[in-house]
Amino acid sequence: MLEEFSPLASKSGISFARAWYWRQTVKTVAHVFVAGFRGAPGSITAVVLGGYILHRFVFGLPEKLLSALTERYLPFWSTHFHAYLWLLTGTSIELILASVFVGCMVGLAAKGRELVAAVLLAFIFCGLIGAAWVWVALHGSIDLAWMLCSCGDPIGILLGAAIVRTHRLAAKPLPVAVL
Repeated sequence: MLEEFSPLASKSGISFARAWYWRQTVKTVAHVFVAGFRGAPGSITAVVLGGYILHRFVFGLPEKLLSALTERYLPFWSTHFHAYLWLLTGTSIELILASVFVGCMVGLAAKGRELVAAVLLAFIFCGLIGAAWVWVALHGSIDLAWMLCSCGDPIGILLGAAIVRTHRLAAKPLPVAVL
């Protein structure tokens, strides 16, 4: 594409060439994604469904842990109030780490189609996040911090699957050239 970009930029202008380059990139990524899904639609659907269920299970764990700690050590919170506040602010980080964990599990289960399964699961969460944003915009005030934090789920899932993919590629032995 780079070889075609330079003559196109000199002939039609840099902005037209950049738009062409991005269209080609999106088409290529979409083609690779669809071809990967067509190779094993049943297993990818099962992995994505399992990843969604795992995410719903893992998503509530940080709050449950914080509730258990609060109930157990309630008499001590007055002296350790700063630690409690730190735990509350750390909950967002814990949720993103939970999404990375789900992405790793999806990547491990997908075996060779890690990113296809992770992208599909991330698209599902993007759709759910978009629907939540619309609902909040229509029924209440929009909290920018909540909106940014909600984007952590798809990003964490993709990051986890990319980690698994990178480790799988690094673990594969390189083919030996026969002379």
